[in-house]
Amino acid sequence: MATRIHHINFASKTPEVLTSFYKDVLEMNNTDAYKSHHTQITDRGYGSRVDFITDGVTEMHLSTKDMNVGFRTGQAINPMERGHLAFRTDDIEAIKRRLTEREIPFSDYGNWAIEGWHQIFFHDPEGNIVEVHQVSSCK
Repeated sequence: MATRIHHINFASKTPEVLTSFYKDVLEMNNTDAYKSHHTQITDRGYGSRVDFITDGVTEMHLSTKDMNVGFRTGQAINPMERGHLAFRTDDIEAIKRRLTEREIPFSDYGNWAIEGWHQIFFHDPEGNIVEVHQVSSCK
């Protein structure tokens, strides 16, 4: 099973300000290839602005803060409340088993934000939100 860091998500009331900051100060670029391979899903509890930028290896997803995603989706963990660290895996079922074996609760959002991504969210021991996703329909 391979798992690697994929992106960092920061949630903000003004994601465009964050996008300008990271593009101007750190010279990050839009992830145009990303958008051509994945479509944001906007009708499953979250449809607000998300900017996708990259340093060429790791992505940043700069999203609009939304305190009510958990309520609208019926999930205990809200990944758009304050952002999260995301990992990509090739075996999400193994991750879910490992979490269950260790009695770590997680929210299984399934395919809800990006077409082809099965996403789960959980807290690390300090309460940071962690995403793990598996891509099924594209690379």
